Amino acid sequence: MTEQQANKESVRIQQEVTSGMKSKLTLYSDLIVGKRGFWALIKYELIMLFCSRTPGALGLFLRARLYPCLFRRCGRNVNFGTNVVVRNPNKIELGDNVIIDDNCLLDAKGRANNGITIEDGVFVGRNSILSCKNGDIILRAGVNIGFNCEVFSGSRVEVGPGVLMAAYSYLIGGDHEADATDVSVTEQGSTSHGILVEDGAWLGAGCLVRDGVKIGGHAIIGAGAVVTRDIPEYAITAGVPARVLRDRREPKADQVSRERTQGTQR
Repeated sequence: MTEQQANKESVRIQQEVTSGMKSKLTLYSDLIVGKRGFWALIKYELIMLFCSRTPGALGLFLRARLYPCLFRRCGRNVNFGTNVVVRNPNKIELGDNVIIDDNCLLDAKGRANNGITIEDGVFVGRNSILSCKNGDIILRAGVNIGFNCEVFSGSRVEVGPGVLMAAYSYLIGGDHEADATDVSVTEQGSTSHGILVEDGAWLGAGCLVRDGVKIGGHAIIGAGAVVTRDIPEYAITAGVPARVLRDRREPKADQVSRERTQGTQR
């Protein structure tokens, strides 16, 4: 990615929980509800209590009608599975025809961030996590996220239109600092440069994309790959760390011929 100023954060949540500077109710309002005030708390609690775990068609109906009251914006025909947990929903925007499957977590926490934006036609598979730490997450139209995936942002993580993330894929838009050896990693804070996955890319099952990486449009990341550097568009990559195997636009016959030529030259 283009070099940009890293977003630096301390491990604030752990500090806030253990410091005792805020009451438990204030801390809950800040970290979970996203707003302070009696009515904001009551609305959040009642909707989550009566909708979150209700099974079957009744649960789908209740969540479709009542969950939108929590979000900054919620489009038409948005469906929520059971036990979908939302934190700081006032910083979450959902487009039309979005599906959030069972047991997902949408967490838009932060002091100065915009939060989570999910555009039209996005599918987020069950048990997946979208988590901000004073960062932003943008899922463009038609993104498909498989089950048990995680998207984490300490600055900005953007997933382009039509991107497919297979199960157990991770976008880790941040990293811990570990330069000092006389204190623990948790005391040193973290940095984030962000991640950009351009349109039409496919991330195979179990792949991990590190902070500061850009994946070009229509690239394919092989299952289990660890992406530590930028990937050009249309590239097919695999391995730990991921390396480019070939260009998708190159005919396979040409690829085989080139590999044979390289073999005889050796």
